[in-house]
Amino acid sequence: MGCVTAGLTYVDQPEHVRLALSPLRRRLLGLLRTPSSATRLANELGLPRQRVNYHLRALETAGLVELVEERPRRGCTERILRTRPGTFVVDPTMMIADEVVQERDQYAAEHLVNVAAATVRDVARMQAGAAADGKRLLTFTVEAAVRFARPDDLHAFTDELADAIRQVVDRYDSPKGRPYRMVVGGHPAPADQGDKQ
Repeated sequence: MGCVTAGLTYVDQPEHVRLALSPLRRRLLGLLRTPSSATRLANELGLPRQRVNYHLRALETAGLVELVEERPRRGCTERILRTRPGTFVVDPTMMIADEVVQERDQYAAEHLVNVAAATVRDVARMQAGAAADGKRLLTFTVEAAVRFARPDDLHAFTDELADAIRQVVDRYDSPKGRPYRMVVGGHPAPADQGDKQ
């Protein structure tokens, strides 16, 4: 298992991703947004309790579900489980082969995808570490929409934006300050969002 915070469960082990992919396990993860037991889930799904319990143990071992409480019930102990709180975030860099030469062209979609994947990985890991220490990870996000009249405007815009960012960075950069990595990327808006920008 990777890292867990109240806001996200970060999964960075391929075998844990694989464990969650079967239709039954995905259904269990959905149902366990409300805490429940193997017996109740088995009744709801019309499956043998032993089968449900087997899948719950696998999900619990992978850190995708957690024990909420244990209750005595008819001479046994009923275990109440729930899906880890928040959103599941799978490390997107797991699928990038080490031997693949990473595209560095600032206008290449592959480069944007690789940078975005690394950003998801790094921020999720640091957020989990900060939460474990009882701290808040200070981040910032800037979003904007722009409509280019001509394809050439993209390059001119990028050059001007880079120059403006350099000026702001020069004004605030401190040799003894905490380093921040800033990523600026742009991509065409999906067709269903184009008119909303």
